[in-house]
Amino acid sequence: MTDYAQLVAYLGIGVILGFAALVVPWLVSPRYRGRETEQTYECGVDTIGSAWIRFSISFYVFALIFVAFEVDVLYLFPVALVFDEPAFGWRAFVEVFIFLTILSMAILHAWRKGVFRWER
Repeated sequence: MTDYAQLVAYLGIGVILGFAALVVPWLVSPRYRGRETEQTYECGVDTIGSAWIRFSISFYVFALIFVAFEVDVLYLFPVALVFDEPAFGWRAFVEVFIFLTILSMAILHAWRKGVFRWER
């Protein structure tokens, strides 16, 4: 097979699998939508009142900040694994220090904006 034929084959398989992932659940899912199906269910406890309430934007902002900093912390693990190798030395230490400084400045900025302050 040439390189282009292999590429076309992989793209075709990807399109077929993507299409199958959308069509197969539609074909095998039950069609009945009764009253029980449309009720809100939370941990086996019946809901009290309407389930359609507005949440404060601070919940979403806090979640986005958490995800962003969690990804940043994941960048530190590979650096920690190779930090003791002699090829990296002080340069790696300075780069990690700069990275953590920028990360800390972002946390301080969010703190000053009041993201971590919960209002009732």
